[in-house]
Amino acid sequence: MADPRTETIIGGRPGSGAHRVVALCGPYLSGKTSLLESILFATGAIGRRGSTRAGTSIGDGSAEARKRSMGTEINIASVDYLGDQWTFLDVPGSIEFQNDSFAALAVCDAAVVVCEPSPDRVVTLAPLLKYIEDHHLPHIIFINKIDSAEVRVRDMLSALQAVSTRKLVLRQVPIRRAAADGSDETVGYVDLVSERAYRYKSSGASDLIEMPAEVLPRESEARREMLETLSEFDDTLLEQLIEDVAPEKSLIYRDLHDEFGSDQIAPVLLGAGDRENGVRRLLKALRHDTPFVEVTAKRRELPSNGVALAECFKVLHQSHAGKLSLCRIWSGTLSEGQSVGGQRIGTLLRPFGQRLDKVAEAKAGEIVALAKVDALSAGQTLSAGGIAASADFPAADPPVFALSLAAKNRNDEVKLSGALHKIVEEDPSLSFEARGETHELLLKGQGEMHLKVAVDKLASRYNVAVETMAPRVAYRETIQAGAQQHARYKRQTGGHGQFADIKVEIKPLPRGSGFRFVDKVVGGVVPRNFIPAVEDGLVDYLKEGPLGQPVVDLEVTLFDGQYHSVDSSEMSFKMAARIAMSEAMPKCKPVLLEPILKVTVIGPSESTPRLQRLISGRRGQLLGFDTRPGWNGWDEVSALMPEAEIADMIVEIRSVTQGVGSFRIEFDHLQELVGRTADRIVEETKKHAAA
Repeated sequence: MADPRTETIIGGRPGSGAHRVVALCGPYLSGKTSLLESILFATGAIGRRGSTRAGTSIGDGSAEARKRSMGTEINIASVDYLGDQWTFLDVPGSIEFQNDSFAALAVCDAAVVVCEPSPDRVVTLAPLLKYIEDHHLPHIIFINKIDSAEVRVRDMLSALQAVSTRKLVLRQVPIRRAAADGSDETVGYVDLVSERAYRYKSSGASDLIEMPAEVLPRESEARREMLETLSEFDDTLLEQLIEDVAPEKSLIYRDLHDEFGSDQIAPVLLGAGDRENGVRRLLKALRHDTPFVEVTAKRRELPSNGVALAECFKVLHQSHAGKLSLCRIWSGTLSEGQSVGGQRIGTLLRPFGQRLDKVAEAKAGEIVALAKVDALSAGQTLSAGGIAASADFPAADPPVFALSLAAKNRNDEVKLSGALHKIVEEDPSLSFEARGETHELLLKGQGEMHLKVAVDKLASRYNVAVETMAPRVAYRETIQAGAQQHARYKRQTGGHGQFADIKVEIKPLPRGSGFRFVDKVVGGVVPRNFIPAVEDGLVDYLKEGPLGQPVVDLEVTLFDGQYHSVDSSEMSFKMAARIAMSEAMPKCKPVLLEPILKVTVIGPSESTPRLQRLISGRRGQLLGFDTRPGWNGWDEVSALMPEAEIADMIVEIRSVTQGVGSFRIEFDHLQELVGRTADRIVEETKKHAAA
């Protein structure tokens, strides 16, 4: 029986022309876009490397990304490398745009996790690695900017291992030399499998050089560590190491391939993307080890039987092309005009940065944009059976930041609604809602920058300029004492007059009871057909009490009244009820209620003390903290906090957690608020009402 480990490639071989997809991912400022630029240049896809600083790069090409010098959406580029077809997805690094990153990773065969050579910054990789490892996505860690590294690679590797559950396998050790200023600079590397040394060039492939003698001890130690790690998964290699037999390089390459493809190890490579250093070595590793589309489809439990199947991972709305559904084709072939599952496919487009190139057909493995398949959205598959939800597609995180929106031109309100539906379909981690309590239109998302980019899109892409404000808090008010009130409404006009007379008793109720109406009328002093009008009048008044907020947690009992056989009407009794409440409420000691939320703040364990101080400084009541389930080295801090203190809290949370912290909330209760804070809120409410 053949050893399955000898079957090195399933579903294709390097040079076969099969199409593979790789994500370039990593924290903000790790250098992903510069790395993509060097990959495109090294493979001949572009004739000159662009610059993110100069705004000439293929990646980060949208107006919003150029304005902020950061990735705000997925950038896609396809290349040919040594007879293989590749699509690289450069995904945003900021946690605020993480939904796009995870959506892209879902359709990839492998990922390159790009990071800076800074042990203090590896915590920023934790959310990304957690998603990658949970979904068993093969990945390489690329330590970028190695030319300016001030730490030892072994220290960096140790820090990386602390945030990774996969065994890290260092593939290279750096060659350093003393610079003119006395510091060390990295000028090349030693490949630990081939045991060859290379010197970096500022552009182009590295030069093969003789192994420097001073590197030999470190190279020997690192190679032994690499082999010992691989031997944990290969008994043959383990026996050879025990017997002190030098293993064949072919065995080492096979082990690296097999353990990478099964997501048991994560190789670690070195380079400097903006100088093209280490880029070709990275490409060779990807070419040899990245699984093919059939393997990835099997991992995702998607059929790969030659019948057309495409999965949408991102939607774009363009003025000239309409709705575009970015899809990975898992099986079969798609062509322009083809009908699949009752959906007619319009134009097929292959993205390259901001450019869309028309193609006649697309085969398994490719990423293309399908035009005018309006029913297909992110997280759905299209097949002969129709459109269906993908079972394991990443869901959007709950929002942590909100803005109140208003169209600058009132005539744009209908256009604003349509534009919001489109940007939310493009980015499901955005949402919007009309909040009835405060009469606001709220746009919600993953942070301040996330919403600023969305507002820019409204203006630039949909020609809808909006004003933004901090959302108002949905305060309530209630009463601390009871009262009885007699109210009469009487009007005399030329015809029938208006008359209603009622007596009510008002009592406070326990918190959370809402409003209760009790009818204790006897003897027909208020006819039965007018009693619902009394309740309507009470409810109408409760929309805004003496403090300017909706009134809750009280009981109103109608116990007496009078009527006129001709002049009484439903409207008369409704008006009498409003008069009774407006006269009685100031006597009932009204008090402001503020919403208190249960907040769970998440972040790395080393930031927990700072998060606790942050919560306490925002009038929070700490309930405790515990380890975050399924997350090594992360905590969850629970607290009760006023809604007013949470509006911009995510900014501070991100500040003390290196940008990776977040929180989730749920309503807990309403709590009385008195003193200067309450007086200020009442005054602000009056000013807002007057405006």
